[in-house]
Amino acid sequence: MSLMKRLGLTGLGGAVAIAAGTVGYFEGKENQAYVDPVGVVTICYGHTATARIGQTHTDQECERLLEQDLGKAFGAVDRLVRVELTPTQRAALASFVYNVGQGAFERSTLLRKLNQGKVVEACNELPRWVYADGRVLRGLVTRRQTERELCLYDEGNWLAGEEE
Repeated sequence: MSLMKRLGLTGLGGAVAIAAGTVGYFEGKENQAYVDPVGVVTICYGHTATARIGQTHTDQECERLLEQDLGKAFGAVDRLVRVELTPTQRAALASFVYNVGQGAFERSTLLRKLNQGKVVEACNELPRWVYADGRVLRGLVTRRQTERELCLYDEGNWLAGEEE
């Protein structure tokens, strides 16, 4: 099955639509707050900033939090990346920042390589980010592979010999 179909995206669309589909797919939506696998209180689509045990949000509130959190992730990507990105690369990086945070992205070898113009090498850094609290999480392995594929996809062409 193609990457875009797997994410439930019928067309490529813009970076925001691709990132929202990617984040939604991998984070899932939980309207009630819960503690994630590494002990962080989380709600909706992986929102942590204001999440508290006992909270419940409506679907509309979850969508609003997703938009706000994705906006912050895109803002970090746009501020920190100094090379031109395709919409799928921008979406992949926003999904990544949404998950690991701006600070981790800012200090990463991935960003350093990207800003050196080594796009393929930068995209290939994504699968290294699969640890949470010192353990490999299967969900992160799958997510990073998908983000890597998005990062290596350029308007119908795969960089570095990738295939759909």
